[in-house]
Amino acid sequence: MDHRTQIYLMAFIGFLIATSQFVISGILDKIALSLGVPIAAAGQLMTVFSLSNAIGTPLIMMATAKVDRRKLMLVGLSAIAASLLGTALLPRYGILMALRALLGVGFGVYGVSAYTVAVKLAPEGRQATAMATIAMGASLGLVIGVPAGRLVAGFFDWPWIFLGLGLMVLGALIAVARTIPSATGPPPPPLVQQLRYLKEPRIAAALGVAVTMFISYAAMNTYIAPFLAYTLPLSDRSISAVFMALGLASTAGAKTGGMLADRTHASRAVIAGISMQMLSLLLVALLPKTIFLTVPLLMCWSAAAWTAGPMLNFNLISLAPGAAAILLSLNGAFVQLGFASGAAMGGLVVSAGSMHALNWTAAASAGLAGTIAAAAFWNHGSAQPQGRSKLGNVT
Repeated sequence: MDHRTQIYLMAFIGFLIATSQFVISGILDKIALSLGVPIAAAGQLMTVFSLSNAIGTPLIMMATAKVDRRKLMLVGLSAIAASLLGTALLPRYGILMALRALLGVGFGVYGVSAYTVAVKLAPEGRQATAMATIAMGASLGLVIGVPAGRLVAGFFDWPWIFLGLGLMVLGALIAVARTIPSATGPPPPPLVQQLRYLKEPRIAAALGVAVTMFISYAAMNTYIAPFLAYTLPLSDRSISAVFMALGLASTAGAKTGGMLADRTHASRAVIAGISMQMLSLLLVALLPKTIFLTVPLLMCWSAAAWTAGPMLNFNLISLAPGAAAILLSLNGAFVQLGFASGAAMGGLVVSAGSMHALNWTAAASAGLAGTIAAAAFWNHGSAQPQGRSKLGNVT
């Protein structure tokens, strides 16, 4: 199997596990009703996923830095499959919280390992595009997975969604075992040296941008289904169509982000993407809530967020190419901290009975992310296009 087919396999798996993460946002109201809990409480299923991902992933990746990345991919997929099948069979709130924590760790271990393997498989000058292809697979979870989940939940009980996903992940696990080659790197630096990367101002700033940007994204995205139902009274079928439109926008954004990272200065493109997110959210807040205004603006917001994602990854590893796996793990942790904080923040806003305030909350966080990025990167140069960087020394 050539490297392109292997990368597309990982992109498909990314689709499955991203659907596992995000599908809850599309059926949050139905899960809350089924479990007999408030919407804000159901939203914390996203928080526990992200917290476990943020805390567990760096610890595991640092402890297993010498382990073959293919083996770690299999471990991550095993945890994901167990979580999804458990969710389908034991749909109880307390149990679901524990299973979402397991899913978060499995997601993180698989994701970091897959990105590292993709960088090693891709030819020189195409590594960022390979990473973007995997990200695009994840964004397809928004295009297909989330709207399909909404439709399935309208006809069947929502646990069936997780049963299907769990079985497909089991199949993916077998495919990885048979087709993905071993991937090891040079001996990792000591833990103390790894943590020193956090003291490098531009790396710390890049991680700060990641956490604040994803606070913004999660605050809005976690509660997007009840937001649409509240501001634009729509049927399940119409909400599914909106989710598909947002997913298409995110897919286009992810692909654009990868191409821009290979061709231009990634850090300045990150600033532009974050600025577009903030502007879109402010316009949603200020303009009349109609399907002809609100939905296109939300599509711009989604595209901008997913454009910035691959560029954030590339910009970060370009700052320290010899520590790509470590930095990707740290970045993933900060992204998930952003998801956890954003979901919790959005829950507080929704609990206060102010659904419209979600726009302002998310826009403020995006503004903070843009300010950090501009201060850290604009006057200090930026990551060079992939063809001019050296990513061969990946740990």
